[in-house]
Amino acid sequence: MKLFQIDPTQDTRWKQFLESNSSASIFHSTGWLAALRCTYGYSPVVFTTSPPDRELKNAIVCCEISSWLTGRRLVSLPFSDHCEPLFSSTEDLSFLIQSLKAQLIDQGWKYLEVRPIICNLGELNEATRFTPARKYFLHLLDLSGNSDELFAQLDRDSVQRRVRHAERVGLTGISGSSEQLLAEFYNLFVTTRGRHRVPPMPYSWFQNLIKNLQEALEIQVAYLENRPVAAILTLRFKDVLYYKYGCSDVRFNNLGAMPWLLWKAILKAKNSGATQFDMGRTEADNPGLLTFKNRWVPHPTQLVYWRYPHASSFDSIDSWELKFAKRVFSRMPASMLTLAGRLIYRHIG
Repeated sequence: MKLFQIDPTQDTRWKQFLESNSSASIFHSTGWLAALRCTYGYSPVVFTTSPPDRELKNAIVCCEISSWLTGRRLVSLPFSDHCEPLFSSTEDLSFLIQSLKAQLIDQGWKYLEVRPIICNLGELNEATRFTPARKYFLHLLDLSGNSDELFAQLDRDSVQRRVRHAERVGLTGISGSSEQLLAEFYNLFVTTRGRHRVPPMPYSWFQNLIKNLQEALEIQVAYLENRPVAAILTLRFKDVLYYKYGCSDVRFNNLGAMPWLLWKAILKAKNSGATQFDMGRTEADNPGLLTFKNRWVPHPTQLVYWRYPHASSFDSIDSWELKFAKRVFSRMPASMLTLAGRLIYRHIG
């Protein structure tokens, strides 16, 4: 076998390959990859054993992050909850992984990181020497069965009761991807991030997502008497709906707007053929969000990010560098947090 590289945003084989591969996700899509490049300057590349004149039969899609602050590394994929290597045999995957490892020193990469849902790189074979870099929970909701049965399976107090309460108080919703909806979403997003003392992603990130994903992206905003009180941003790829971002005005959290928006998104997706709702990754040290998602999916999947040669101290959740950064962010006003987001995210993908 031989290793080849292609640009997935230009090679017409890529879209055809994704359509036929059951493990492909929104994070493999050309729209998502184009948004990463437009916003952060990352160049997506697919590594495969398939020659240019053949159909693609396997692939690992990556972005090189080149930063004066955090160094150079190869990640599959930055700002993506997960990104499964796409392969037809363990032999193909082993060859791809070993080939990329061999290029680390020549390319000056600090490490290679892969973010699969299913593939356990620690068990591929002893020679891979991948180690866990981070561990998350992934909540995947099965949308099979009828809507009434699905709703009855959800937490009675935190989901069912709050959805019904939102309907009784007269919340209204608008969905789409207009500039006005994006502005209302982002205002709530900045406020929510500020409440958690975390810099928001730059506004341009969401603009580029809308531009490149088009109808695969939808913003839904909940209103109380024309006041935006909560919003979510979802993505769609084949038969999977992805919950990527959510935000709210904490003063109106008692209305149940977030569960209501999520349930409305689920119903809409289910009616158009979706069979799974991907609620994204959640850190173990985020008990509030973890509890919220557990009300929808009581038994989440463990999601492990694998890295070679090893996880650096800075990337550990318990590292002193990250703890120091969080203390600095906790003292920043919202305007400074927004500026910090524009400056730092391209370095930490």
